[in-house]
Amino acid sequence: MAFKLLKENLGILLIFLAAFISLNTLTPSADLNEEVTADTYSLKRAFAHVEQMSQAPHGLGFEGHADVLTYLTLELEKLDLEVLLQKGYTSGDWANVSQPTNIITRIKGSSGTSKNALLLLSHYDSSPHSSFGASDAASGVATILEGVRTLITSNQSLKNDLIVVFTDAEELGLNGADLFVNKHPWAEDIGLVLNFEARGSGGPSYMLIETNQGNSNLIKHFAKAGILHPIANSLAYSIYKLLPNDTDLTVFREDKDIDGFNFAFIDDHFDYHTALDRADRLDIESLAHQKSYLMPLLHYFGNADLSDLKSNRDRVYFNLPVVGFVHYDNAMIWPLFLIVLGLFSWAVFKRFTAGEWTTTILGKASLYVILSILINGIIGYFFYDVLQSLYPSYKDILHGFTYNGKSYIAAVVALSLGVQLLILGRFKFELKNLDVLLSVMTLIWIIITGLLQYYLAGASLFIWIPFFMSATLLLYHYYPDHKWIPHLLAIPAVLILTPMIEMFPVGLGLSMLVSVSVLISLLFFASITTVFQMGSHEKWSLLAFSLFGLLMVNAHLNSSYNEERPKPTSLVYLKNDNGAYWATYDHVLHPWNVSYFNTADASQSTLQFASKYGSRFQRVNSAPEKAIADFELHMSKDSIIEDVRQLEFEIKNHRKVHRIEVFTEGALINYVEVNESPLSRLFLTNRGKRLFTHYVSDGASTKILLQFDKNESLNLTINEISNDLLRHPEFSISDRPVETIPTPFVINDAIIQQKSFQF
Repeated sequence: MAFKLLKENLGILLIFLAAFISLNTLTPSADLNEEVTADTYSLKRAFAHVEQMSQAPHGLGFEGHADVLTYLTLELEKLDLEVLLQKGYTSGDWANVSQPTNIITRIKGSSGTSKNALLLLSHYDSSPHSSFGASDAASGVATILEGVRTLITSNQSLKNDLIVVFTDAEELGLNGADLFVNKHPWAEDIGLVLNFEARGSGGPSYMLIETNQGNSNLIKHFAKAGILHPIANSLAYSIYKLLPNDTDLTVFREDKDIDGFNFAFIDDHFDYHTALDRADRLDIESLAHQKSYLMPLLHYFGNADLSDLKSNRDRVYFNLPVVGFVHYDNAMIWPLFLIVLGLFSWAVFKRFTAGEWTTTILGKASLYVILSILINGIIGYFFYDVLQSLYPSYKDILHGFTYNGKSYIAAVVALSLGVQLLILGRFKFELKNLDVLLSVMTLIWIIITGLLQYYLAGASLFIWIPFFMSATLLLYHYYPDHKWIPHLLAIPAVLILTPMIEMFPVGLGLSMLVSVSVLISLLFFASITTVFQMGSHEKWSLLAFSLFGLLMVNAHLNSSYNEERPKPTSLVYLKNDNGAYWATYDHVLHPWNVSYFNTADASQSTLQFASKYGSRFQRVNSAPEKAIADFELHMSKDSIIEDVRQLEFEIKNHRKVHRIEVFTEGALINYVEVNESPLSRLFLTNRGKRLFTHYVSDGASTKILLQFDKNESLNLTINEISNDLLRHPEFSISDRPVETIPTPFVINDAIIQQKSFQF
């Protein structure tokens, strides 16, 4: 009986096995205790660097910053490398002014030419103000540091020069990269960049390319480098190019047309930019995955002709377990589409002439396909909105990915499967209708793939799914008794889609759960011949719904906060012309800060400051005025030249501050310099009210030059901000409980003094 049951459900077991393999073979194994020789890359030594760099928050202007700078300088000097420190003001493209200090060194290659150097890149600053920066990006710096040590210790020489740059102020607006690319002569020598990053504290590291031209030659070389665990696909590449997510590498591409590869892991997204980004939470396999990219690419591109990387063509690429890295020219996209369309048409013709096709069955199959996608699409689209209404504190996790997020992903998978199976059972298709059902589902796949690859060429990798579905339909005609054929031909779809089902909501937040429910529907279609053979679909749907319930119970039991899953909290003291106030971004208060908001002052609730997600204060309450040292505005010049009014003034601080924000209303500002660093004209053209943010270091003042029409009036609002609310002697605020952390991406634990000026 057991053998019969196993035989009948062998296809489903194969599908689940393929899904398991696709999720669990992405990263290499890792052992921190593995002992290796001195001339071999040591994961233990790399992790030790991460631990040293992540002892404290070390954003530019914070106390730990100098310690990390000194540590890295000494570590490079231990390798007998000459270390250069590049320091200077820059505003980048986002009007975030700072004075970063880049750490730079160079190893000469054997070719004797300084051109076409290979650059290893990562940033050593952490996100202000509470992140320890273990993953983002001490992990990248440590990977490079240990890779360079291994190269030198093993006495291996490269043909190309090797430049190492640990940039500063990446978190503030790619400022260190901007300083190096536009003001350091070595930028002219670079042929290729390898950039190591993180957007979480675990999971596989994804490869993304940055190029202004086509990626064809880059992909060909990447494939030849001998990487054992490549995680990359052209769909992610196409989506990445559409999103406003920039890294240091973006500056190299935009300002100097230098190509490069990004390597970043994105799992455990809830740790990103928070006080949880500590060494003890870093996934060691993620660190090992970064190493598995670096070492082969270091040797390959260190000896390759880097002048041969430009191309006008793109390639489709993706990775599969066992198969490895698959890639081919974009010129194959539409020929492959036509081949699949032809194969499908031939298969439909053969089945139509041999089967009992009727318009009733065809309409029924079409209704099932449309209905199941529609219902699952609606479920996925509104799922996180419902969760946020049930658990309002989820709104305080600005990443959009909760600690129990993977339980919700699994729950949506189970619910979507339950819906598919329930509707399939209710429609009561007979076995003789399977070819009609498979034909409609294949056609849907072909239509979706065609539309996707028309608008997003990288998505054309999906064409292989309707290819195997069409092959199943055709082979099902010629070999109807070979039931193992559809089982095997469903596996490629599982291998391609399963990692994406997890990747999208992990990387983009639980608001993308619609991608899970829709992809599950499409994967269900690709596996329909195997699923159909299960029989008793309504009973299987009950199992899926029961699993959904268990997963939701598990998620609920893990929805509360504790030391491992701390709640983001915020508290700000604001003093302006109207008085003093307590303010918080929290939608749901914690006992730690609830006493500050017994009453609310709605008149100040619309105050807004620079934050990644445009977050606003949720509660504002009157506060006692404290004796905070005030800042001064010193006007040094107010002149009019040819109808242009020019103001030059300086903001002098009389306390330690971390940033100065300036907002304007009224006059259209034509030109701005901050500490002699001009703001981008493109930014000035497209900005809102924010004029600039100066991230202060070394106690510097803020010197400003403004130009605008003499006939216009100008209103300035200046925010002087320090992140020392919990330590300032004028306040007696208790330390956060262990089950809370500072909310990231917003001004937090801060004292803000705000003044307005009119000119």
